[in-house]
Amino acid sequence: MNGPIANLSDRKGNQHAHADAVRSMFQRIAPRYDLLNRVLSGGIDQRWRREAIVAVRPRPRARVLDLCAGTLDVTEGLADAYPDVTLTAADFAAEMLERGKRKVPKADCVVADAMALPFADASFDAAVCSFGIRNVANTERALRELRRVLTPGSRFVTLEFFRSAQVLTRAWRDSFTQLVLPAVGRLLAGDAAAYRYLASSMANFLSRKEYEALLRSVGFCNVSGRDLTLGIASLVVAEVPS
Repeated sequence: MNGPIANLSDRKGNQHAHADAVRSMFQRIAPRYDLLNRVLSGGIDQRWRREAIVAVRPRPRARVLDLCAGTLDVTEGLADAYPDVTLTAADFAAEMLERGKRKVPKADCVVADAMALPFADASFDAAVCSFGIRNVANTERALRELRRVLTPGSRFVTLEFFRSAQVLTRAWRDSFTQLVLPAVGRLLAGDAAAYRYLASSMANFLSRKEYEALLRSVGFCNVSGRDLTLGIASLVVAEVPS
C-alpha cells in the first residue's frame, strides 16, 4: 500500500506532518490491526492489556478515558472489568474506532487529537493509554492535556514499548522489530513501510525512566513503573494530586 509514512524527526520539527502521516498509516492498517497484534506478540499483548486494566482501579461509576484507543481492545476489557463505569474511547484515526466500536456499544467513541483533547477540564476520573503515547508528535503536550482533563486524585495508566535500558532486551527487540515486524506487516497487511515506522518508533522513544520523569514534570505524582515480560513492554501508573 502507498501513503505517507511518519518521519520521527518531525516530532521536533513539523509535528503536524508527523501527526497526519501517523493518522494515515493507522487508517490503512486498521482492517488487519487486531490480527497483527495477536500474531506478532503470540497473544501476550492481551495479558499486558489485562494488567493495565487491573491497574486503572476506577472508583464506582467513574468516567474513564481510553486514549489512543485504537480498535477498543482496552475499552472492551474496561467494560468487562468495571461494568458500572462510563467509558470514552478517543483516537485520531476514525477508521480504527469504526473497526472497534462494535466491541463496546456503550462506549462513547470520539475522534480526537491527544495533543488537543476536545474535553472540558476535569472530565474524567481515570485514564489509560495502551501502545499509543509513543505515536503522538509531542509527548509532553499530550500529557499536559491528560493532566487537564483528569480530576484531582485520579489515576493515569500507560502501557507502552519504551526504549529499553537493558542491552540484551534492546538487542533482541530491535532485531525482531526491524526484521520480523515489517515482513509480517507486508504479508498480512500489505504495508511493510508502516511496520518499519512502528519498529523505529519503539527504538527512538523515551525510556521508561525518562517517561516517568516527564509525567512528574507536567504535574503528576506517585509515579511508578515496572517492566513486563523481560522488559519488552512496560506499565507506568501516575496520579493527579488530590
